[in-house]
Amino acid sequence: MFEDALWSTLVAVGLLGVFGYAVAATTALMRARQAGSPWTGAWAAPAREVARLLVRQRTAVPGSDRLLARVGGALLPIAAIMALLVLPLDSQPRGPHAISDLSIGVVWFNAMEVLAWVAVWMVGWGSNSAWGVVGANRFLAQGLAYELPHMFALVTVAVGAGSLRVSDIAAAQTGELWFVVVMPVAFIVFLLSVMGFSFWGPFDQAVGRDIAGGVAAQLSGVDRLVFLVGRYLMLTVGSAMAVPLFLGGDAGPVLPGWSWLLVKTVAVLAVLVWVGQRWPTIRMERFTEISWIVLLPAGILQALVVSIFVVVGWM
Repeated sequence: MFEDALWSTLVAVGLLGVFGYAVAATTALMRARQAGSPWTGAWAAPAREVARLLVRQRTAVPGSDRLLARVGGALLPIAAIMALLVLPLDSQPRGPHAISDLSIGVVWFNAMEVLAWVAVWMVGWGSNSAWGVVGANRFLAQGLAYELPHMFALVTVAVGAGSLRVSDIAAAQTGELWFVVVMPVAFIVFLLSVMGFSFWGPFDQAVGRDIAGGVAAQLSGVDRLVFLVGRYLMLTVGSAMAVPLFLGGDAGPVLPGWSWLLVKTVAVLAVLVWVGQRWPTIRMERFTEISWIVLLPAGILQALVVSIFVVVGWM
């Protein structure tokens, strides 16, 4: 049993890394095409950037807390990997291909996502840079804006399945309507939250150009590499988690279950990458207003409707 769990974890982490690299390469490709520059070597751009950062010397401004910043940067990929542990590779509870089967898997995932708050803030504060502190505070404001709607989205799927176990939520959609059909608002809120906690696309003010890179302004060398890897991994694991929560897990015709997990994850990830390159950055005060006035009431209403469906026996 331990060997199976260890093997599944290693495979999942490897796939997470492959998807993260693909996201970085696709982003480089889209940016090259938008700029009208040659894009034939875009797929190798992340590898070149990794090599460049590995040989680059670390730097730090006077008075910075290097330990705090480095621990924060390391926490980001760790949070992504820890969140991955509750991702089932099939819809069978305690099945041989499940990474983990925690009875509170949804809560665990949310906790790891909140850990990203701590990681980004530690990096920004520890840099002892005005840009870093501003970026960290922007990320905290962003987190406060999306977290409540995000929690209601998670509560909605848990109520619909009658369980906080991620594998139970995926299994509840087998032979039935996927939750994305019954809970479209919760699905949209969840995807927005994924971009939020990975500060991706319209939610990238924490590393915005207007503040010289924000929390990453003073990062260099291996420190910057670890931070960037964590960001891509958070986006990837969030996309993968959308599959068992809303898209039926491994349910699908003809192909084996694991392949449907990969196909659905790639599809969600492709949408988020495309949105990230097409949508302009949203100012934090504007997003906070939208979140509290639109997303939160809509999320509460969605949870109420699903709860009524469960009570009357329609789910």
